[in-house]
Amino acid sequence: MPSFGIMTAPQQVAYQDVLRVWQEADTIPEIEHAWLFDHLLPIGGDPDGPIFEGWTLLSALAAQTRRLRLGLLVTSNRVRPPAMLAKIATTVDVVSGGRLDFGIGVGSRPGHPLALREYLAHGLPFHDTAHAVGSLAEALTVIRRLWTSPEPFDFTGDYLQLTGAFGNPKPIQRPHPPIMIGGRSSATLRIVAQHADLWNIPGGGPITDLIARSALLDRYCHEIGRDPASITRSIHLPVTYTNPAPTRAAITEAITAGFHHIILGLPAPFPQNAARWVADELITPTT
Repeated sequence: MPSFGIMTAPQQVAYQDVLRVWQEADTIPEIEHAWLFDHLLPIGGDPDGPIFEGWTLLSALAAQTRRLRLGLLVTSNRVRPPAMLAKIATTVDVVSGGRLDFGIGVGSRPGHPLALREYLAHGLPFHDTAHAVGSLAEALTVIRRLWTSPEPFDFTGDYLQLTGAFGNPKPIQRPHPPIMIGGRSSATLRIVAQHADLWNIPGGGPITDLIARSALLDRYCHEIGRDPASITRSIHLPVTYTNPAPTRAAITEAITAGFHHIILGLPAPFPQNAARWVADELITPTT
């Protein structure tokens, strides 16, 4: 059976607006998970408008919900040192009572000027794609060890060097929170095959491309002796409140293509009873 969730981008909205939607969704069984994104400046609407930091907001929402699985779609490996990110994610898993799905990716692509500017504005380095992909693979190795290692360890890689690294407490989920990797490039898909429990393809696109990317992931899994079925296929689909029919069609198409983890992106402003509307107009008619 497919699993449905919502994504509320924390830009151009007030904290109370996001909280209202999440708390409503928390009472609706058809909605199983909820997501934020990880940007520091808006990538839509007023470029100088309000936006909240994703992990801080996620922790606040985790403390005020009880059932929803939750995460960032997806956190940028460029923004926080991986050992720090492991500690942040552990904290959210503990606060949520073990409901975190750990979403991560290489970070914004260089050709997206509205995304690139946030790195410049916050003094963050923006390395080339090869560096971003290589450092993601090392980051996931380190994060997993911090979540599971019973004693401190050193790590020396091409991109990361740690001395006496140790995570305490551990996440509630054992051996660790599920890892979702977002991305569609072949280099990223190789990392997905090695590390991910879920794979999210961002931005949707033609169904033929979705199927081809999923088949490529299958191939990479076979190359390393992993069962491709052990990786859940996830997709983010945009929502239009005034015309749900295209989203319904996209849901059916995605499920037919093997994407059974559906994340429905809700645009701001969020209407009253937005989560109930999602369940009644999008989830129930397609299941």
